[in-house]
Amino acid sequence: MFPHLDDHDFARLRRFGQVRSFADGTSIMTAGKVADGLAFLLKGKIAVRQGGAVSHREPIVTHGPGSFLGELAQLSDRPALVDASAEGEVEAIIVPGQRLRDVLVQEAELGERIMRALILRRVGLLQAGQTGPILIGPFGSSDMLRLENFLTRNGHPHRALDSVNDGCAQVLQTRFAIQPEHLPIVLCPDGRILRNPSETELARCIGLLRAIDPDMLYDTAIVGAGPAGLAAAVYAASEGLSTLVLDCRSFGGQAGASSRIENYLGFPTGISGLALMARAYNQAQKFGAEIAIPDEGKTLAQGGSPFQLTLGNGETVRARSLVLASGARYRRLDIDNLSDFEGTCVHYWASAVETRLCAGQDVALAGAGNSAGQAVVFLAGTVRKLWMVVRGKDLESTMSQYLVDRIRALPNVEVVTRTEICGFEGEEGALKKVRFRNRDTGEEEACEINHVFSFIGAEPNTNWLEGSGITLDDNGFVVTGAGTDHFLATSREGVFAVGDVRCGSVKRVAAAVGEGSTVVSAIHAYLARQRNAMAEAAQ
Repeated sequence: MFPHLDDHDFARLRRFGQVRSFADGTSIMTAGKVADGLAFLLKGKIAVRQGGAVSHREPIVTHGPGSFLGELAQLSDRPALVDASAEGEVEAIIVPGQRLRDVLVQEAELGERIMRALILRRVGLLQAGQTGPILIGPFGSSDMLRLENFLTRNGHPHRALDSVNDGCAQVLQTRFAIQPEHLPIVLCPDGRILRNPSETELARCIGLLRAIDPDMLYDTAIVGAGPAGLAAAVYAASEGLSTLVLDCRSFGGQAGASSRIENYLGFPTGISGLALMARAYNQAQKFGAEIAIPDEGKTLAQGGSPFQLTLGNGETVRARSLVLASGARYRRLDIDNLSDFEGTCVHYWASAVETRLCAGQDVALAGAGNSAGQAVVFLAGTVRKLWMVVRGKDLESTMSQYLVDRIRALPNVEVVTRTEICGFEGEEGALKKVRFRNRDTGEEEACEINHVFSFIGAEPNTNWLEGSGITLDDNGFVVTGAGTDHFLATSREGVFAVGDVRCGSVKRVAAAVGEGSTVVSAIHAYLARQRNAMAEAAQ
C-alpha cells in the first residue's frame, strides 16, 4: 500500500511530471475536487486526513520522502476522497492522470508497484467506510438500499447512517433541517446535499459520471460493463483504439453480484465477483478507456455512418464501431404482488448490504444455477435458516459439483426440489410469509420468511435495440455470424455482440471474457476495411 521509491524511480518519473513546491499548510488535495494528479514526494511531508463537508478530519496517513500521495481517483481524474496538506516545505513531482497512465504502461515494473498501491489504498478506504459521500436514511428502505447498492457495486467508498437509530445521523438531520419526506439524503464531499437522488444525480455529484464530449468520434463504443464488455475495453484500449464503455447500473454485470467465484482460471482460492470485476474496471482505465456509469443506451440509429447512439440522458455518442455487451436483466418471479416487496424484501443479489438486513432470520432463495449456489453459501453464514427452492429434480443438473457438495454440508440450508415460490403475504415493504407449491402434487405450504433472494435466471437486455436493424432471435438474443465474416458480427456491419446478450453464447464468466477479447481483432479488421474504402473513394 505504501511502497518506498528510490532515486532511480524518481529519475524515471521526472519525464512524466513537473516538480512543484508547496509552502507549509498548503492544501494539495481536497475531497470532492479533482486533484492535479499523484504527488511523488522529494522533500517534506504530506498529511492525509478524512475530508468532506462533514468530517472530523481524522488523520489517515502521513507521507514522507520516497512515498506518494493519491489513490485510484487520480488514475481517472475523478474527485479526491481525502484532504491532504503540506507539513513543512514540500517538494514533489506532480504526475497528472493522463501521464500517470503513460507511467503504468511505459514503466512496467514501477507502474506495477504504483498500480498495486492505488488499488490497495482504495480497498483500505472501502473497508474503513469513513470517506466519500454520507448516506442518511432508514436502513432497509428501498431507496436507501438502492443508493447503498449503487455505490457498493461501483466500488465507491461511502458511509451509511441509519436515520432512525444513529445519533450522528439525527444530529445531521437537525443541522440541515431535513424533513422525513426528504430521506434518504446524500451529503456529497463537496458540501452539496441531495434529497433522495437518482443514481445518475448521485454519480454526477461525486464525479463518478461526467458529460460525454459530443464532438468525440470513438473508434469503438461498448454497451455494457460486464465481463465481456470490460474484456473488450481492456484489449481495445491497450491496442490504441479510443474506447468508450457505457453501463446503466454498475461495472461487473451479473458476475459482479457473485459472492464468490471459485472455478475461474487462475484463482484457486476463489475471488468475489466484485473484486474480479473491479480489477478489470481498473485495468481498462489504466489503458485509457473512458467509462461512463450510469449511462444507459436508449436507441441506436438505424442507418448512417458513424453509428449514432442516444443515451437515456439525451446525450449522443458517435462511434466507428459498436460492441453490444448489454448482457441480461434479472428474470422476475411470477407473483402478483411482487412489486410490493422488490427493493426491500426481494433481492436479486447477495451482498453485505442485504445480509445486514436478514442476519439471524429465515430466508428463501429461488434458483439452482451457480450464481444461486454461491449466494446460498454466502448467506448461510449469516441467516438462521435458508430454504433453497429448486424447480428441477436436483441440483446436479444445473450447478457445479463443488457447490452442490458444499451446500449439502451446510446444516442450516434445506433444499426443496420440484418446488416453486407461488405467493407472498405481508404489507408493502414488509414481507411476512412466503408460499411454496410442489410442482408435482400442487400442494402449498406457507413459511414465515421476511426476505427472498431470486436467482432464477435472466432475459436478454435488448429492448433498446428495437428499430435499430439488429436481428434478434425469438427469445430476444442478438443473432451473430449468420451471413457474416465473423462469428461475433451482427446483421449490421461494424456492430458486434459478445457475452450473455449473444444468441448461443456460453453463460460463463470465462466465455464472456474470451468473446470480449476476441472481438477486438474483428473491430480492427472492420476499421481497416473502412479506411481502405475511404482511400479508394478519395482517389
